[in-house]
Amino acid sequence: MKAIVLKTAGDVANLEYVELAKPVTQEGEVLIKVKAISINPVDVKSRQGKGVYGRIKEENPLILGWDISGIVEESKSAEFKIGDEVFGMVNFPGHGKAYAEYVAAPANQLALKPQNISFEEAAASTLVALTAYQALVHNANIQKGQNVLVRAASGGVGHIAVQIAKHFGAKVTGTSSLKNKDFVLGLGADSHIDYHNFDWKNANAEFDFVLDTIGGENIDNSLEVTKEGGSIISIPTGLNEEVTAKAESKGVKGYFIMVQSSGDDMKQIANLLESGAVKVHVSKTFRFEQMRDAHLEQETGRTVGKIVVTL
Repeated sequence: MKAIVLKTAGDVANLEYVELAKPVTQEGEVLIKVKAISINPVDVKSRQGKGVYGRIKEENPLILGWDISGIVEESKSAEFKIGDEVFGMVNFPGHGKAYAEYVAAPANQLALKPQNISFEEAAASTLVALTAYQALVHNANIQKGQNVLVRAASGGVGHIAVQIAKHFGAKVTGTSSLKNKDFVLGLGADSHIDYHNFDWKNANAEFDFVLDTIGGENIDNSLEVTKEGGSIISIPTGLNEEVTAKAESKGVKGYFIMVQSSGDDMKQIANLLESGAVKVHVSKTFRFEQMRDAHLEQETGRTVGKIVVTL
């Protein structure tokens, strides 16, 4: 099978195309003929030697990627049969091995692909949707009527989080650049903040919950607008001790989460996609042979929605 391996961390030239044997499925796994792969910031960071690279750097061959959709070709699980169309985030934050024609995946990390979405949309609705769902539902316990702020609402996690928060009855504000205002409001956000031209320090502390998908100094800005008794979740970076102390001094709960593979959560996401409550936006699609270009596009940090690679 065709696969892309990373022999050493570095730039996109280090993504090497090779031929490998198909993976052998173990008990509880299915072999998936991959139709589409989704690219995330963690793919780029891990390629560069950051992200989850430290967890998987001893793997040989090291194959990046976690988000897939495809067709079950072999099954050693009662959950799926040959021919089923499935999608999921595989073995995150471990070794997903998604940059390949075939992936052996634990059945308990997958869900059936809704028939009303494409393989491209399904692959795009994995890591970002799981992150948003786990943050909002499992961690924040989102409630109807809460005032929610989603940072980088036009990005991968952000654009899904807006829709999930609205589905659960929250009032949602999304931040983005002004050029993406209409996109964010089109997702269902009640209001929009142009983060380039907003006075965070003098704004009202009005939000019950903030999902910060950016990290860094944006966490401090987010704390300025979080209510006493509210909470903030940071995804890209852990809250350092200084920021945690600031959060505590305001009576705000601040913490970091890392998404985990989960078939049960994927099934909930499948239901949201099937009902139309959530729609993923695929901004650009690349062929498998263009994986390096897909990484460069993701690296710009300007992606609206998601980038997908097809096989």
